[in-house]
Amino acid sequence: MKKSFVRKWLVMLILSVSASSIYLLPFLQEVYYRPLADALQLNNTQVGSLMSIYGTFAMLTYFPGGWVADKIIPRYLISISLITTGLIGLYFATLPSYEISLIIHALWGVTTTLLFWSSIVRVTRHWASSDEQGKAFGFLQTGRSISDVIVSFPILAIFGILGSGVFALSMVIMQISVITIIAGIAAWHVLSNEDGGENTEILSFGSSIQEIISVLKMPAVWLIAVVVLAAYSAYWGAYRFTSYSTDIFSLSVIAAGAISIGKMVMSPPSALIAGFVSDKVGIAKSVIVLFVVLIVSFVIFAFLPGIPSFLPVMLINVAIASFAIFALRAIYFALLEEGGVPVVVTGTATGFISMIGFTPDIFMPLLGGILLDSMPTIEGYRAFFISVAVICGLGLAASIFLYRIALERKKNG
Repeated sequence: MKKSFVRKWLVMLILSVSASSIYLLPFLQEVYYRPLADALQLNNTQVGSLMSIYGTFAMLTYFPGGWVADKIIPRYLISISLITTGLIGLYFATLPSYEISLIIHALWGVTTTLLFWSSIVRVTRHWASSDEQGKAFGFLQTGRSISDVIVSFPILAIFGILGSGVFALSMVIMQISVITIIAGIAAWHVLSNEDGGENTEILSFGSSIQEIISVLKMPAVWLIAVVVLAAYSAYWGAYRFTSYSTDIFSLSVIAAGAISIGKMVMSPPSALIAGFVSDKVGIAKSVIVLFVVLIVSFVIFAFLPGIPSFLPVMLINVAIASFAIFALRAIYFALLEEGGVPVVVTGTATGFISMIGFTPDIFMPLLGGILLDSMPTIEGYRAFFISVAVICGLGLAASIFLYRIALERKKNG
């Protein structure tokens, strides 16, 4: 019994570390936007294009990746994806040309989605009972966030010691790549072939299409996709907090990096609280409240004067927005259970939801880059944050419909 308990939490630890490390490379610009742009000699639009090409290939592979996760043992998929992502990262550490960087981000779009994402969601859903899905995904996001913070401190130390130049950035990328490879090796040894539940058999082409169509006929799947899209757009909005603090409030790279790490520190308690609270009051109801908070927060960012006396207001708003964003990220896939999506098609449903929900990887960085390059700085940020608030409004509407579905399911027993 004790061995089973220890192994259960060891599995969650591996899932958390893996889900953290594999995305540190393609999302490096979240914390170190300016050092990356300067090292590769890119403008805002080009940096945005790197993430857009990543998002394009991710979108193309999310759905087939979901189907694959229902058919192939997650242990294989998770390990292979981590190791290949890390190996590609070692090459990116040489800081290649813009064209090669585009190819690298395209490859990451495949390695982090086709084999990885739906497998992680499937194993996490299988990790806990049906009435503890909020806690399961809350624990995943909590562990993932703690891992992000632990890795971020030595990264910040490297920039503090070596400066924010080319060599420092190269060392940071190399460090993250090695961690990702080690996580892949650990996942292979810790996960078992039974983690993730039984895989459905590979059916004939016609039967497989029918299986996919049955998922697409579920209203909850489409609504969850909109919720994820809105929440993930807000997450992309948070990526701009660091450049916003340097461009509008004239903070240093180190200070902006500290704000970003502070934002990450908000993630573990946000995820943990969201997991426990949402299991008590309902997932959809919790999502509704969080979207309301985000709409108000991003409107404040849009109209906040960029003068030193308003810096405390900006920092408080960063904390509030970060709490809501990380809370949403922790629980939005728990809506699968509340929406009545069968466990056996978790991978396929997750793949479709992710294909739609993570499209902000394509349009949000490009939107931000274009607005900032084509408008005066403060007006560009204002237009960007208002856009995020509008998208959150769509998420609020979808979560209200999901709440009605959950009520109907409870009424029908």
